[in-house]
Formats: sequence, C-alpha cells, structure tokens
Amino acid sequence: MSSGQQMHLRCPAKVNLSLSVGPPRPSDGYHPIASWMVAISLHDDLMLEPGEGQSRFHVQWAPDAPRPSPIEWPIEKDLIYKAHRTVQEHLGRELPVCATLRKRTPTGAGLGGGSSDGAAMLKGLNELFALALPTDVLASLGAKLGSDVPFFLGAPSAVVRGLGEVVEPAPLDQPLYLTLILPDLHCNTAAVYRMFDLLRPDAVLREITAATRAQGVLVNDLAEAAFTVEPRLRELRDRCAWAAGKSVHVTGSGAAMFILQPDAATAVRTATRLRHQCEVTAIPATSL
Repeated sequence: MSSGQQMHLRCPAKVNLSLSVGPPRPSDGYHPIASWMVAISLHDDLMLEPGEGQSRFHVQWAPDAPRPSPIEWPIEKDLIYKAHRTVQEHLGRELPVCATLRKRTPTGAGLGGGSSDGAAMLKGLNELFALALPTDVLASLGAKLGSDVPFFLGAPSAVVRGLGEVVEPAPLDQPLYLTLILPDLHCNTAAVYRMFDLLRPDAVLREITAATRAQGVLVNDLAEAAFTVEPRLRELRDRCAWAAGKSVHVTGSGAAMFILQPDAATAVRTATRLRHQCEVTAIPATSL
C-alpha cells in the first residue's frame, strides 16, 4: 500500500504446516525440502520512501511486538539491507531510500520474519521506482537472500520445494486458526540440520501432494532434531500440549510452535491459558 511516495508494506510470518527434508546434496551440502507453508497474520511493517544521497535503514520493535529481543545485529546483516543491495547490483545503479522496519515476528523462531522483510523490500523497490521487474526475476534475486524469500513473493499458501526456489500455490479451502507459541528459546538452524543428519542418516524426501494436504497430517522432519539441540523446547511442547489438550507442532527448525484451532475464539482462549499455565508468550493468529 502506498500514499504518494510513501509505502507501507506488511511482512507476514509463516508456519510450516508440513516439512519433509532430504539428505544433504553431495555438491554443496544443502538439504532439499518439500514444505507446505502458509503466511499468517503476525507481521512486521516496512515503510519506504525515496531518499537522497545515501540510503538510510532503521530497524526497531513495534510497540505491540509479542516477544521483542535486543537488536544487536549490524544493519548490513539485515535482509532489508541485503535485498536493497541485491536489487541495486542487479540494476547497476543506486536506489536511494529511507526504510523503517517495525518488527513483531521474533527472530530465529522458524517463522521466516527476516525472509518476509527481504521479500517486502524487493516488492517495495519494484513499485516505488517503477522498475517493472517480473516476478520470476524478483524470485531469482530473493533466492540469493534466503530459501524462504521466494515463498513470500507469491501466494500466501504454497508448497515449496528444492532449496526454496520452486513455489507452487496451494490455496486453502478455508481459513486456518492457530495459537502461536513463541518461546524465549533459540534453535540454531545450522545446528538443527547437523543433528538431523545424525538422527536421520537414511532420510528420504517425501512429496507433499494435494492428497496428503487434504489428509491434514502435520509432519516436521526437523522437530526431533530441534528437541535434541534444545531439550527445553521438548519440555515446553509437552507442557503446552497438556495444558491445551491438543497437539503442538514445531514450525521450521524452531523454536516457535503452533496449535491448529477450530475457530478464532478457541485460538484466543488457548493463548490466554498457555500464558497463564505455561508462562510462555502465546498469541492467536490466522492464515492469510
């Protein structure tokens, strides 16, 4: 959305409803995946406007961020900066902007917050400067930034394959309601994948089809590795499952988790119960 030369872009988080992971590729050690990803209502906000001279970037937590943490990384490490630099390098010219990012999605939680921010920057620059870059070009640039970025450039529900570069829309028949659990824990993605290789030396990549999605079976091949790397996450999962009386699922490599709910009111009630009984940050969310 834009107002004059100012733009406001929402950067939604995502959950992996299903995630299958294959063995590392001999060529580069990266793991191919097949994942059903869905964008959700938890989101960051990116404000963009044309600048003069050197571009300026500011990152802060929104006042209503559910679980803020210190912003200790240099701006050069942030994906909005990297996305901006990538587009400039692709075009071979400067695109001076003033960018303000207000974050709500916790960092390092498996919710794709940084990737969504980077995707929003790609889309925002394309519109702000009337670059007319096709979606496939934006996706190619996004793939250089991170495996989740191409997903955020497309449909809000999609099956993602390969190293994230293959994105096939998978429309939802009805909205999804979730209770998001946002622990004050961190699962290092590289460590989780290393543990996955130890636990699953015979890993086989499984397809995610329309039939398997319709069955509603939620599987995350990285969950056990995440629990092994961070045992407190398993303990919290078990406590939350007992308090909610429902299955609790890890998204991505963790540490965020979610519970599927039948309606919005139940998602709200469960979030309140988990905050009180399990002393964990929990919020309701819906699919986009």
